[in-house]
Amino acid sequence: MIRVLLAEDQAMVRGALAALLRLENDIEVIADVADGEAAWREIQRNAPDILLTDIEMPGLTGLELAQRIQRHELPIKVVIVTTFARAGFLRRALDAGVQGYLLKDAPAEQLGDALRQVQRGGRAIDPQLALEAWSEGDPLSDRERQVLRLAGDGLGAGEIATKLGLSHGTVRNYLSEAIGKLGVGNRIEAYRLARQKGWL
Repeated sequence: MIRVLLAEDQAMVRGALAALLRLENDIEVIADVADGEAAWREIQRNAPDILLTDIEMPGLTGLELAQRIQRHELPIKVVIVTTFARAGFLRRALDAGVQGYLLKDAPAEQLGDALRQVQRGGRAIDPQLALEAWSEGDPLSDRERQVLRLAGDGLGAGEIATKLGLSHGTVRNYLSEAIGKLGVGNRIEAYRLARQKGWL
């Protein structure tokens, strides 16, 4: 039996995925949760075989969960199901040790097959997206990405500094580096371009 933890913030999508997986004889949904922090608590409590997660969620994102699992060297495989058909997201997911990356508009029957493939030690990744992922690299560092994401949320440099425990000048340097790397005029343009590319 493949024990799956489902993390998805949209209730209707979460319910549909759980119902779909419950039709499979060899897959058990041990819990379904609406945010990344709840998912992390369930991971520690129940140690699923596979975490099936969206990318964008409140608290911790799916990518941050994957990074945390990788950092703690937990024997849990991660499969992402998302609407983001962007090479930048896939590239970051692969760097975080994700074994599966499926799009929400893929045929429903692919989900169970993908989970079995991942459980056997394989990968389940959209082939076209995989090709695109290696054609364009992400120029941002993790810290630049973090600072840019908060700037995109409307926080000023001082607020970002407080939130991340950095100095005001350090935050300004990170923003300046990100703007320079992306070849745009300001932090909002940098945020928009990075979002569009799937780097945030």
